[in-house]
Amino acid sequence: MSDATHGASAPAAAHAANKFYFIAWRWHFYAGLYVIPFLCLLAVTGLAMLWISWAAGIGAERTAISPQGETLAVSRLQTAAEAAMPGTHATQYVEPLAADRVAVFAVADEAGTTGVAIDPYTGDVVKTFAWRAGWYDFLTDIHGTLLLGSFGDRLIEIAASLAIVMVATGLYLHWPRNGTGWRRTLVPQLSARGRAFWKSIHGVLGLWISLILLVFLVSGLSWAGIWGEKMVQAWNTFPADKWGAPLSDASHADMNHGVAKEVPWGLEQTPLPESGSLAGVGAIDGEVTIDNVTAFARGIGFSGRFQINLPADETGVWTISHDSMSNDGPNPAADRTLHIDRYSGNVLADVQYSDYSAYAKAMAWGIAFHEGDMGIWNLVLNTLFCLSVIAVALSGLVMWWKRRPNAAARLAAPPKPQGLPFWKGAAVLVVALSILFPMAGLAIVFVLILDATLFRLVPGVKRALS
Repeated sequence: MSDATHGASAPAAAHAANKFYFIAWRWHFYAGLYVIPFLCLLAVTGLAMLWISWAAGIGAERTAISPQGETLAVSRLQTAAEAAMPGTHATQYVEPLAADRVAVFAVADEAGTTGVAIDPYTGDVVKTFAWRAGWYDFLTDIHGTLLLGSFGDRLIEIAASLAIVMVATGLYLHWPRNGTGWRRTLVPQLSARGRAFWKSIHGVLGLWISLILLVFLVSGLSWAGIWGEKMVQAWNTFPADKWGAPLSDASHADMNHGVAKEVPWGLEQTPLPESGSLAGVGAIDGEVTIDNVTAFARGIGFSGRFQINLPADETGVWTISHDSMSNDGPNPAADRTLHIDRYSGNVLADVQYSDYSAYAKAMAWGIAFHEGDMGIWNLVLNTLFCLSVIAVALSGLVMWWKRRPNAAARLAAPPKPQGLPFWKGAAVLVVALSILFPMAGLAIVFVLILDATLFRLVPGVKRALS
């Protein structure tokens, strides 16, 4: 190529790159209009849930007591819990988190389920509370469904999907170019003034949290109703036919309470086994009682906090579980879910972390990280992350306010470049995201249709969005 040809092509390439910048900015802006309110809501509720779980526990499991020698038999604790709420029957037992923490029972009647925290040394009832209906659970409902059920879940799935678009375009916008070095990209320019200061804060913070935000978005989307439930969770559910035991019509998800996610992600859609056959491996000799089931669990390595779900009906099973989803421990690799026939005492299924699919293993770690369950470092990091998400959102709002014209009726969207050449990289990214995340694809198609029709044909709308 001659110097003359090269000299002519360089300005053309720079001109095209400038147009690409503006189109990326425009998509970043429009995605943000929808996404930012949701990100702020998710960050605030997530931060509150993080600290409630750390300080008080999801239920009353962090309530402290004074150790006094040997603990009582679990059956005596069950009797005390049921006596505290006359007419109820125990449905779940939670082993104490530590020697100086309470044991917890869930007891139920027709009116609902109540939690009963008991001193495991004396059998005294320490407190009663609404089971999975406290502040943590209220915030969980907002965080997952906006209190709107499946409709709210879809709205959040769209927001999380478009947030991935926003992360991709944001990284493109903030990436060093035109002589800007990595220092200005990675370190905020605190000496800057006006909109330049807020742009630096927005870009630098956004870059630093982008990877963690993607982990949060993907792990959250894996619970969502379309991409999660219908796609990745369905493809990565543990196959119950490996057990060789009769299967129930109920699934593991039926052990959840309301919107709370209490069973491992890779097992939610897996059917439960049924009691009443000769299947399984011998485990408990004699009568299958809560004392014998608890002793068996302790004998095979369950320690610290673990949970026992009592049989729900005549074909129900005893379920012993320890998993990070339920805040039982900080190590997802220690996940284990075991089902026992209520009549024979045989182990019908024993699913451990090693049995999960690769994606289910990633989810076990991702959700534990998402919820801040992996130690004090996780608590601190997630706290800083949530505050950073709020700061990025607010700095974006300030940047828009400082850039917009005085006319209040105008949205002041970034200008749409004219004569834009075909941007292959962006087209591939949009198609890939639309295939991987259907709700994002639908939102993108919807915006493109509006841009080609309403935004162009209705002068008032076009002026308002300019």
